[in-house]
Amino acid sequence: MLFDTHVHLNARDFMKDREEVIHRAFENGVKYMNVVGFDRETIPLAIEIAEQYENIYASVGWHPVDAVDMTAEDLKWIEELSFHPKVVAIGEMGLDYHWDKSPKDVQEKVFRQQIRLAKKVNMPIIIHNREATEDIIRILQEENADEVGGIMHCYNDDVSHVQACLDMNFYISLGGPVTFKNAPLPKEVAKQVPLDRLLVETDAPFLAPHPNRGKRNEPAYVKLVAEQISLLREMNFATLSEQTTKNARNIFKLG
Repeated sequence: MLFDTHVHLNARDFMKDREEVIHRAFENGVKYMNVVGFDRETIPLAIEIAEQYENIYASVGWHPVDAVDMTAEDLKWIEELSFHPKVVAIGEMGLDYHWDKSPKDVQEKVFRQQIRLAKKVNMPIIIHNREATEDIIRILQEENADEVGGIMHCYNDDVSHVQACLDMNFYISLGGPVTFKNAPLPKEVAKQVPLDRLLVETDAPFLAPHPNRGKRNEPAYVKLVAEQISLLREMNFATLSEQTTKNARNIFKLG
């Protein structure tokens, strides 16, 4: 039993065969999924998909790459949607210094606004981080994000930053890169993160794990991620699956 904590079933890549992809995931032991909405196009579809399946949930937020596009009305909209019974988190949000569409100061402003919103509605946060670790940790600390905690989505950073995240009540989520031969960081993180703070994800349709690297990712492949982590930790796959699912249900307040 697995929980794909971060999947974009609302992506255009799944428009033609979304139902088949979902059922393929269920058949591969993926019992739960969280569909992430991050802009005006993907947020409504995330909720629509969640409404159609009992064990699929949604999160709503604004991606840092598109921070320059977010308006006050968008922030209010996200707040209203946070009360939907299938919405379990605010995000993904954060900082992305790889792309230059949105200036850093705009990204930071939108990031802080969403952290404050999450605290207002008492919901966990899903963090997108690309080449911005120190600034993200600083902002989370300054905004007292530990009050709601959340998920460090697709963690691909040094082990030295893990403790700061754990201290703020964040879980560490690993995806496809943990299976890549040339990706030592997530492998080391997989070995060291406390089991009760570890999550698995796909980020599908992106970052497909080995041996499907370079192809379209899908939630069924979260099993490959969990299998790799169980090997790295030298532990039983079923135990890892059960614990990471329990962790996801805890952070998403699913009982």
